[in-house]
Amino acid sequence: MEAVAPSKEIIDVIKENGGDAFTLCYQCGMCDTVCPWNRVRTFSMRKLIRQATFGLTEIENEEMWLCTTCGKCPQQCPRGVKIIECGVSLRRIATEFGVFPASVKPVRLAAESLVRNGNPLNEEREKRADWANDLSVKTFTEGMEILYFPGCYLSYDPRLKKVAAATVNILNKARVNFGILGAKEVCCGESIRKTGDEDLFKRLARNNIKTFIEHGVKKILVSSPHCYQTFKNEYPEFRVNFEVVHISQFLAELIREGRLEPNKESGKKVTYHDPCYLGRHNGIYDEPREALAKIPGLELNEMPESRANSFCCGGGGGRIWMETPRRERFSDVRLRQAMDVGAEVLVTSCPYCISNFEASRETLGVVENIEIKDVTEIISASL
Repeated sequence: MEAVAPSKEIIDVIKENGGDAFTLCYQCGMCDTVCPWNRVRTFSMRKLIRQATFGLTEIENEEMWLCTTCGKCPQQCPRGVKIIECGVSLRRIATEFGVFPASVKPVRLAAESLVRNGNPLNEEREKRADWANDLSVKTFTEGMEILYFPGCYLSYDPRLKKVAAATVNILNKARVNFGILGAKEVCCGESIRKTGDEDLFKRLARNNIKTFIEHGVKKILVSSPHCYQTFKNEYPEFRVNFEVVHISQFLAELIREGRLEPNKESGKKVTYHDPCYLGRHNGIYDEPREALAKIPGLELNEMPESRANSFCCGGGGGRIWMETPRRERFSDVRLRQAMDVGAEVLVTSCPYCISNFEASRETLGVVENIEIKDVTEIISASL
């Protein structure tokens, strides 16, 4: 096989970015066995690892962009190969060379919008707080209990603004002293980092960190598991440590403390989807289920692939911006699993998951059969 870039350069870049663990791989193929891609098409992470070990990676190849960083393969790897980190290191090479396959080119548009507007959706930064108009939301000031960071999708996407509104309703009813920073914030940077754009990630991170410090932020409440992952596990690389709480954790805490009391009957059959970055990456499984269990009349039925074995929605690793053929969408598989257990509502805790599941409702023609809700929408409706 002919290498597109010099093999020594590729090997050096891989090593510099944590990819040296590729050499630990003894080609057992466990990664391929558990990879969700092999439920919808043929894909071999094992092959990519083998090629990368010898610097034979073809950076024009779409294969290196397929990984959703869902975390299933490192969970199973018997040698502890840092598969996600290694895959991202390959994407960094492609980003540096400016080489993107057709299906990946939307990432460039997202990156341009992040530079220009602080969000990947090509929306005006000045309108980042418009979702909160008429919702009795204060601007965060030093001394407040919590900074609520809704994230890009909840700030701009029409469907996901409803999740932000439900969250505000919950916080107000629990009398939480919180505020937002709106246009002063930018994207957390998690997804663009997974596409290999390390410089842009650092730029976004430093912008947020400066803003948080200047405003005296101590505790951050987030709606997105991707924001949670970044603020909690990646921003400490910049020698800062903020207390970070995901809304599903906070809901359970508020209910335990008696600050929230779900009392309206539901009567719905629901199933809960564990987002990869909330579950596998951060071990948060019980809290959203604990909150749902407090709703009178709600029937929670688990899907076979749940908790640590949850099936990825397909949105991680920057895939939320890339083009995926209809026949290859993980969210279609997951939605069928939800309906197979008799769920009338598929509940989750991630904006990427909601976006993908809503799209699958349309493409599968099951809009009348099942609803997609964030856990905050379910709790808010029960108050």
